[in-house]
Amino acid sequence: MSAPAADAPVAVVTGGARGIGLAIVRWFLDHGHRVALLDIDAETLAAAERELADGERVLAIVCDVALPAQVDPAIEQVAARFGRIDALVNNAGVAVFKPLLQTTYEEWARVLAVNLDGPFVCTQACTPHMRRYGGAVVNIASISGLRASTLRVAYGTSKAALMHLTRQQAVELGNLGIRVNAIAPGPVDTAMARAVHTPEIRAGYHDAIPLARYGTPEEIAAAVGFLCSPQAAYINGQVLAVDGGFDAAGIGLPALRQLPGN
Repeated sequence: MSAPAADAPVAVVTGGARGIGLAIVRWFLDHGHRVALLDIDAETLAAAERELADGERVLAIVCDVALPAQVDPAIEQVAARFGRIDALVNNAGVAVFKPLLQTTYEEWARVLAVNLDGPFVCTQACTPHMRRYGGAVVNIASISGLRASTLRVAYGTSKAALMHLTRQQAVELGNLGIRVNAIAPGPVDTAMARAVHTPEIRAGYHDAIPLARYGTPEEIAAAVGFLCSPQAAYINGQVLAVDGGFDAAGIGLPALRQLPGN
């Protein structure tokens, strides 16, 4: 591969070492971007960097997105290396799946810090560099931010708040030529989901989702890529559910879908 042009666009992807984040990184690389991966897991980040094997266009930085003292120097390192930032994908996230009354304050605070404070801090850090050329921010929310469910008091609340943060950012940063949108993935077939979703849970999701399957990380990445592309130049402040119709179906009632004629 020839060396990239000095003005090739640059994307920053948080939580970029695995799963959906790594799929997003690959989308950007496939579409001519240089990419900075930020992730708190140094070992997994190093493995992803080796797997991508593109030292010219890939920069991997260990960073806890909830801590401005780590985010600010990380973003300055990206700007120093690549000279610009055109897209930011706030993908880093954590989840605690416990009943409300069993969720500790420390667990609540950590989920909110990563899932909500992280996008706030990272977007603030990137904005001075992005405003030079314009650009796009995509926040990875969740269908759990659109519809309440058991065991998700911290996670669902953080993602609902992230959707409103997206609108707040869009209103103000749009004046600087920076568009901000959010993706709300439904169930996605990641390694983590395969590890924690029992066959019964998977069957239940298949019954509740009109497309009767999980999404793939590549499908989420394609939606993110679109929102960061010139084809989405007039889309700002929106939340796009990429969920196979899960949210649209509401409670679902699989028995109704099995009636003759359906």
